[in-house]
Amino acid sequence: MPAMNTSAAALDNMDADALRRYLDFLLWHYKVADGFWFIYTAEKFGQPAAEELNAQVWGKAGALAARELLKRFGITEKGLRGFVRAQSLYPWALLIGYRMEETADTVRLTVRCCPSQEARRRRGLGEYSCREMHRAEFEAFARVVDERIVVECVFAPPDPHPADCDCQWRFTLRPNPQGE
Repeated sequence: MPAMNTSAAALDNMDADALRRYLDFLLWHYKVADGFWFIYTAEKFGQPAAEELNAQVWGKAGALAARELLKRFGITEKGLRGFVRAQSLYPWALLIGYRMEETADTVRLTVRCCPSQEARRRRGLGEYSCREMHRAEFEAFARVVDERIVVECVFAPPDPHPADCDCQWRFTLRPNPQGE
C-alpha cells in the first residue's frame, strides 16, 4: 500500500465546495474540542477551576488569534473598525454568528444563542459562568488591535439575561491623552 500524504497538500485537490465543507468541519471540531476540554476539566478539577483555566486559555488564544488575523489578512486599521474587521474573521464569530452593531463610537456584540450554553441547557447541566473567560478573550483580542479599546460586559452568564439572548458586550475607545 502506498504511503498516504497527510499534509495540507491534500487540500490542493479540493474544489471550493469541498474546501467549504472542510472549513465547516474544522469549525465544528474546534467547538467540540473546546467543549470536551471544558467538561473533562470541570469533572476532574471542579467547575471553578475549569472556569479559571478557561479564562486563561481564551485570554491567550484571543491575543494570538488577533495577531494572526491582522497579519494574514493585512488588517492595519486601528480603533473599532479594525476590531470589527478582525473579529468578523475570528472562528467563534463564524461559529456563533456574533451580531455586531456599529455606531461612530461604539460596537455592540450580541450573542443570541450560544451553542455551548444551549448544549448545556439541553443536557440539564445549567449555564456555566463564561463572563470572565470572554472578558479575558475580548480584552486580549482588542488590545492587539488597538490598546485604546475598552471592553464592557453588558451581561453574560452568570448574570441574569433575557431568555432570547445569552450575552452582550460593548466596545468603545478610550480617548487619547493628547486629545487626538
